Amino acid sequence: MPKNFIKKYLPSPEKIKQQRLLKLFGSLLHDGNLWHLNRRSARGAFAVGLFFAWMPIPFQMVASAAVAIPMRVNLPLSVALVWITNPLTMPVLFYISYLIGSVVLRTPLEPFAFEASWAWLQHSISSIGKPFLTGCLLMGICSAVAGYFVIDWLWRLSVKKEQLLRKLKRRRQSH
Repeated sequence: MPKNFIKKYLPSPEKIKQQRLLKLFGSLLHDGNLWHLNRRSARGAFAVGLFFAWMPIPFQMVASAAVAIPMRVNLPLSVALVWITNPLTMPVLFYISYLIGSVVLRTPLEPFAFEASWAWLQHSISSIGKPFLTGCLLMGICSAVAGYFVIDWLWRLSVKKEQLLRKLKRRRQSH
């Protein structure tokens, strides 16, 4: 069942509550629904987490938590999913976002050479900012929608499989 698979990799509620940045949510973190894992909370958490994984903002985990809490979806899952974009994957995923944004906006691709300077950052924001942010938003929306429906489908499939296995087991026991 997806529930057991997901729970195996999720951090514990205690570990999440100890995150310094998440402490700003205070008593809101005590809502039991944020920690339950069922089909509804998992599909919503996937949508929230995958959306914020594509957002090029600092504190993605806090943003994900800020949306997961009022939506009452699984908080650990939504926060953990933002780590799809991590220091290893971020350059590739964000470059893909830029390419997609350039195609959608029909802008020419700018040559890219990273330089750790304020001048480079200002120039990059003015030249590639619009296609990059457009691509990030599109990828965030598409990933959220796909994650929502794929998890829902996998969950339903798993439940049907479990029901079928129980039915077959009962048949064997009755014969």
